[in-house]
Amino acid sequence: MNGRTLSLVKSSIALALVGVAGTLAIADAPKESTPEFKLPPGWTQADLEACIAAGTPGEQHTYLAKDAGEWVGKSRMWMFKGADPMEAECTSTITPVMDGRYIKVEMKGDMPGMGPFSGFGLYGFDNVSQKFVSTWIDNHNTGIMHGEGELSDDAKTLTWKYTCNCPLTKKPTVIRDVETRTGPDTKRLESFMADPKSGEVYKMLSIEFTRKK
Repeated sequence: MNGRTLSLVKSSIALALVGVAGTLAIADAPKESTPEFKLPPGWTQADLEACIAAGTPGEQHTYLAKDAGEWVGKSRMWMFKGADPMEAECTSTITPVMDGRYIKVEMKGDMPGMGPFSGFGLYGFDNVSQKFVSTWIDNHNTGIMHGEGELSDDAKTLTWKYTCNCPLTKKPTVIRDVETRTGPDTKRLESFMADPKSGEVYKMLSIEFTRKK
């Protein structure tokens, strides 16, 4: 064994010993303990449980999740009361998100006279306000619609009241959406709004949805 080889062997042994020593040192070092959970000053255990309950999915969230899947829709739209309906087709994909706390709704289709339409919404149930809640955006607007919904006693109809800004009056206006479950895999969406000129409320949209098998 020449001098160079002997030197390499000694270096390898030294490195191995350093590695073993380092491992032993890490093993013997005291482990960091998780800080003890403490309630904020003035809080009670009931306060903590209220916060946990506010974030826990319940039967209303399960109700929304039942709509999961792909839907095809046939829509009719009226530009004003008494107008002939304009017909088109659309699709809606509904996906539960955030461990079932919300559903994501993505719609695509054609808006007669206005070209392709795409929209995106998040729907949930606020355990604190005890209201269904929603936000909606689409490619025909730059504002964000905010809605609150109430479920009928027979759990078949969910009525939403959305607030958005009217481009003509420059003031907030209300759009009422009525979602009706007509069967296990069928439902209807109807939208009502006030004509910005006359103030008369009329049905502007109706979509019959069927879930793909």
